[in-house]
Amino acid sequence: MSAQSIQETHHKRFGTQGIAYQAPGRVNLIGEHTDTSEGFVMPAALDLRTISVLSPRSDTTANIYSVNFDEQISLDLQHLPSRRRGHWSDYPTSVLWTLEQRGIRPAGFDLTLSGNVPLGSGLSSSASVEVAVAVAVLAHAGTTLTKPEIAKICQFSENNFVGAQSGIMDPFTSCCGVENHALLIDCRSLEYEALPLPSEVLLVICNSMVKHSLAGGGEYNQRRAEVQAGVKILQQHYPDVHTLRDVTEEQLRRCESDMAEDIFRRSLHVVTEDERVLAAAAALRRGDFEKFGLIMHDAHISMRDNYAASCLETDLLVELAVRQPGCFGARITGGGFGGCTINLVAAEHADGFVRNVRAGYEEATAIQAEIYRSCASDGAGPVA
Repeated sequence: MSAQSIQETHHKRFGTQGIAYQAPGRVNLIGEHTDTSEGFVMPAALDLRTISVLSPRSDTTANIYSVNFDEQISLDLQHLPSRRRGHWSDYPTSVLWTLEQRGIRPAGFDLTLSGNVPLGSGLSSSASVEVAVAVAVLAHAGTTLTKPEIAKICQFSENNFVGAQSGIMDPFTSCCGVENHALLIDCRSLEYEALPLPSEVLLVICNSMVKHSLAGGGEYNQRRAEVQAGVKILQQHYPDVHTLRDVTEEQLRRCESDMAEDIFRRSLHVVTEDERVLAAAAALRRGDFEKFGLIMHDAHISMRDNYAASCLETDLLVELAVRQPGCFGARITGGGFGGCTINLVAAEHADGFVRNVRAGYEEATAIQAEIYRSCASDGAGPVA
């Protein structure tokens, strides 16, 4: 997927030259479901991305064409929809709706979108689309915002228009990624540290081909509700608690008898996952990938047993991965309930890893997993 080919597609459809922008997907190395509790996460931006190409119009119409869906929608920028349709267009529409709420009203435009982030895989295809739209439309409107501000706009769009109660991590990583680095993000302050990922270690992503959907409720939002129920119980004992970020494991266990088992387990995952992220960051700083991998394994077990957000297919991918030479660690990544695993693999063993995991998975499930090797990439912006 090249920006030039998408610009050519845009020109053929709309008859005008457009400016290209890009926004990457992301993979989360560790720190799952902690961002919604203002905790710590460690993602990396991927070299899988959405490209947006925008050209101005002289009216108040926004025409948006999706190459992936081969479909175009038209919006009146003076009368935007206020609710989702359950359609791919919800994601770009949500950004325009949020910008309008903030007094940013661009003139009309034609926009072409194309992406290679797999849908429903846990690699944040939705945030990639939202950020790609946001950076293009903000440039068109002549409005300059910081990358964290753009990330907040996209999170608000996802929460309040699309209907998925996702955290700040996905759009923040898409905006602020650093080439050849993971990001340790404090989701409360939005301070972050770039941690080096040396070229001899690859990010290998195994797609179970089991798709999940976070929009509109379901198990993802149920988990959020269970976590919030845990916070309310904790606040009865510890009034200063705002989110699970403020709670130690010891404090949580003192309140266990006041909680339903599911609420306690969801809360336990979040509290201990924050601790794992900080321990993993310390391991990465000293280049201890063996330790990092052990922490990844503990994180997967907690996602499976405490947060109950894994599935048989992703569990199998993790089991296959950890048997392979050169695999430091493996775990489910993303929102869960399907999607992908992230594997930290020595580059010299990557070919054998991919071959063996793909064969073992197909033998056990009759499903051909898609497997991607990626390096960490830069965040969103104009295509050079």
